[in-house]
Amino acid sequence: MSSIHTEFEFALPRGYLDAEGNLHREGVMRLATAADEILPLKDPRVQSNPAYLVVILLSRVITRLGSLEAINPKVIEGLFAADLAYLQEFYNRINRNGKTALRLVCPHCQQAFEAEPEPPGES
Repeated sequence: MSSIHTEFEFALPRGYLDAEGNLHREGVMRLATAADEILPLKDPRVQSNPAYLVVILLSRVITRLGSLEAINPKVIEGLFAADLAYLQEFYNRINRNGKTALRLVCPHCQQAFEAEPEPPGES
């Protein structure tokens, strides 16, 4: 019996700054379900502004961010633009057939290889 990896850790490049001035960078995102992608389409905020879909979607699949008790659309709205872009890319990467490695080609010898990208903010 094989198991599937459904939760993935991440580190935001900048971090979410809460009302008390605490910075939250480390988090966990789970794989999206069909409901995660379909149900937000019925939300009036998404119907009036389709760009809001990403806010609702990320608030559903991020299960932990620092010591925050709950992840809701207000938290996602408060992210810095660089962190929102990072989370969108991270979401796409983990939900794309589970593949996180990038297929690259060496510009010198034309040899193809796969490499895991380093999360921003980590070295």
